[in-house]
Amino acid sequence: MKRVAVLVEDYYQVLEVWYPYLRLREEGIDTVLVGTGRKEYKSKEGYPASEELPIQKAKAADFDGVVIPGGYAPDFLRRFPEVNNFVKELFNKNKLVAAICHGGWVLVSAGILKGMTITGFHAIKDDLINAGGKFVDKEVVVDKNLVTSRSPYDLPRFCAAIIKKLKS
Repeated sequence: MKRVAVLVEDYYQVLEVWYPYLRLREEGIDTVLVGTGRKEYKSKEGYPASEELPIQKAKAADFDGVVIPGGYAPDFLRRFPEVNNFVKELFNKNKLVAAICHGGWVLVSAGILKGMTITGFHAIKDDLINAGGKFVDKEVVVDKNLVTSRSPYDLPRFCAAIIKKLKS
């Protein structure tokens, strides 16, 4: 069975956590909410998410991929070296790395965007470009093992691309 980490922190975008988390489970993929070491996190609207595994105990070798949701959570997530190292190690092992909306901030801090074609929320376009990415404005962009999307409206195509990658 495939196993995917869904990163979570305070002020996460509720749809960008729960839609992939549940959609991947529908496909028989084990999804795990990986946080930064607290029992519970609140979305921008106050919806709770319970940590199932702290990043300090997450090992890239135990996962087939990671989903990095947006909201303001990525600005907190990227401050944890363990998060950036986890994402970078998965990327370097050619495992799935998927980011939507502001999730691209974690990709910037993980240092994995040089030469990669990507998309993300328009407000972080300059950050993605300055980190070496080739930005395009599309619903979903797949470049090798990296899958990126712009906003919650892109979630159906984002999840379809993630599932296709995990099943190939």
